[in-house]
Formats: sequence, structure tokens, C-alpha cells
Amino acid sequence: MRPVIVGISGASGSLIAKDTIEALIQRDIPVNLVCTNAAKLVWQKELNRSFNSNLSEWRETPFFQDFGIHELDAPIASGTYPTSGMIVVPCSMTTVANISHGIGSNLLLRAADVTLKEQRKLILIPRETPLHAIHLDNMARLARIGVTIMPPEPPFYLKPKNIEEVVDFFVEKILVSLGVRESLPIEYQYREDQQ
Repeated sequence: MRPVIVGISGASGSLIAKDTIEALIQRDIPVNLVCTNAAKLVWQKELNRSFNSNLSEWRETPFFQDFGIHELDAPIASGTYPTSGMIVVPCSMTTVANISHGIGSNLLLRAADVTLKEQRKLILIPRETPLHAIHLDNMARLARIGVTIMPPEPPFYLKPKNIEEVVDFFVEKILVSLGVRESLPIEYQYREDQQ
């Protein structure tokens, strides 16, 4: 299978990024990772663990590769490098703004721009609330050209008991949107008998 690019920007939601990467690795799906410096700081605050400690574990698995944020000669910066698409998780509003205006000043933004120009799947997990009109305009601009915008909304109908259950559900939704899964596992599907 072609690799999936995972970009991590400096928004809140490190647990979603971590679990998304690990879900892909568990399915033997190649991962190409790029992470901003701000994201590494948020990671430490939210997970009480350094980003590099997780990175060391992922590097032990086959089909995992990571690139520095300023490594603009990385293969993911070129449209000739075949991928299955890209997920930016979490995606800050600054990152949304840059992608929506074609600004590729670092490797994450360049990889997203390449994903768009090659008409590959791009999924953004925006993390901000409340949203003002500029945020909404930027996301609408991207949605109109086929970008999937997936705010991490909790599945209240499942009555989740903790944040881990919310994240597990959301990661499964990401995998469905990416095409890695055909549908949500049965435990996450809406059923009339839950009412």
C-alpha cells in the first residue's frame, strides 16, 4: 500500500494524532510523518511524554518514516512520490489558512499542497472553538475543492465514558474517510435500540 502522510500541527489534540499513527502502524500501512515544532511542545503538555519518545518507538516498526519540518527536499514534497493521501491531525487554524492559500513554507504545508495538486485525499482535523468568519471561509474554500474537514466531535449517542473512547471512535472515523476501513465497527454504528 502507498504511504499515508500524517502532519501534526501545533493545535490541541495530540492524543488523536498519536492514536491515528498507531492505528495505521497496527494495520501495516506505511506512515510518512512530519511534525511542527509547536506540535512537539503541545505533545509534551498534553501527553506528559516527549514527542521523541513516541517517535523512537514508531521508528522501530517497518514502513515508518519521519521528516523534519524544514526538510523541503523530502520525498513527500514532490508529486512524483506516490501516496494514499494526507491527514493533518490536529490542524491549527494557521495551518488551515496556509493550506487554503497555497502557502508551502514548511514541509507539512508543502506536502498538503502537493496532495491537493495531485488530487489525492486530504483530511484536516481542525481544532479551534469558537470559529470566526475567516476560519470558516478558509475551511469552506478547502471543502469546495474536495478536502475532508473532520472536527473531532464526540459521539454522544454512544455515551462515551472517557476521552479515550471518544478518541477511539474518532480515529475509526478517520480511517473510514481515508479508505482504510470500509465502515465503522459495529459498536460505533448508530442503532435504533440505543434509544
